[in-house]
Amino acid sequence: MDPVNASIQVLGGAHTVTGSKHLLTLNGLRVLLDCGLFQGIKSLRLKNREPLPVDPKTIDFLLLSHAHLDHCGYIPLLVKEGFKGRIIMTPPTRDLATLILKDCAKIQEEDAANANRHGYSKHSPALPLYTAQDVDKALPMLETVKDEEWMSLNDKVSFRFVQNGHILGSCFIDIKNDSQRIVFSGDIGRSVSDLMKPPKILLEADILIMESTYGDRLHEAMPSSDELAKVVNDTIHQHGVLLIPSFAVGRAQELMLLINELKAALQIPNVPVYLDSPMAADASFILRRYPSWHKLPDASCDSVFKDIHIVREFSETRKVIESKGSKIVIAASGMLSGGRVLEYLKALAGYRENTILLTGYQAAGTRGRALKEGAKEVKMHGRYIPVKASVREIASLSAHADQGEMLTWLKAFEKPPKTILLVHGEAHGLEAFRVKIIDELKCKVLIPEQNQVLELK
Repeated sequence: MDPVNASIQVLGGAHTVTGSKHLLTLNGLRVLLDCGLFQGIKSLRLKNREPLPVDPKTIDFLLLSHAHLDHCGYIPLLVKEGFKGRIIMTPPTRDLATLILKDCAKIQEEDAANANRHGYSKHSPALPLYTAQDVDKALPMLETVKDEEWMSLNDKVSFRFVQNGHILGSCFIDIKNDSQRIVFSGDIGRSVSDLMKPPKILLEADILIMESTYGDRLHEAMPSSDELAKVVNDTIHQHGVLLIPSFAVGRAQELMLLINELKAALQIPNVPVYLDSPMAADASFILRRYPSWHKLPDASCDSVFKDIHIVREFSETRKVIESKGSKIVIAASGMLSGGRVLEYLKALAGYRENTILLTGYQAAGTRGRALKEGAKEVKMHGRYIPVKASVREIASLSAHADQGEMLTWLKAFEKPPKTILLVHGEAHGLEAFRVKIIDELKCKVLIPEQNQVLELK
């Protein structure tokens, strides 16, 4: 197949920040970039239960940019639906994806069991998207390749992973298709982070498939440690509890590091800190296996757990909730879409002295977005929970580059890409970023529709 006739079909991540799936057809191959779950509003979540518009049996390769659920969470379903190809990622991504997929299956099975037990689902019986057994069938298919190492997919197509600074193991995917160069950004990290190295610079791309999560905004200039100290001190001053919903991979580790640094500098009191996410604890230990992927020396990796109480069993969750006095609780998930954080939300949201701190992107339709937009009640497990607690946000803790950082990365190319396809963003972010790129780089920018097939000329 002539590379001019190469094409892409966006199966997820079009006009939304979740469900990342991009199917390339080039030189006789079908290559899927990412394989994520849709999250957020119900109409999106229902897409997870719809069959893909392409037969998984016809896909040859799955290349995974990183291990967040909206990029890897559909893998067990893809395998269940007949995918027999190869799944390739970096070694840290394999370790983290293993944790995340197992945890996702467990939560789905628990949620289905609770819905059936208490009768709050419209489906009878409520069923999980996939089970632990489905995950076990998929995990042996995960292969790894080192970053910067070119790998051939056939005699005309090859690719490499290049570190992009978002989370441990995350990468750009740089593809050679004959003389054509196609780059998939995955999620681009921050230019300055306490945990991750900055995204590496790429010099060329004919086609760039680029995320635009924060395409319409800039992060706060105030150091995140100063913002966090203020929130902690304000909450403790009013004798409250600080609840921090957190992504288990990346964000939780950065939060623990910041909290312990603030304690050591006597900028916040020495209150108890609980990490109620077994997956986040396990992900933290994975940091030590891959020192070349992050900025922390071994001593700092160890200090992440200094004076942190790790909660592994659900019975301990109840004890933490019932314990008296001010404390800090970090619990998954980051957008309050599920997990143990909901138990804390039910117990703490109704009291004015408490604080709920949002530290990452909140997708439309999630409880996190509802809280960010001032909701006075949120629904969970079939009933509404009043929200009287203070809701605060620290956007500077995000692991996503903002508009300015993404433009700076783009401008480092020796010449602008011929075509940029914007994905992984909501409507206002996509459009704002499209206009900004056209104004500053004068190149062609497209915003694909869901399931649309575009020729990559």
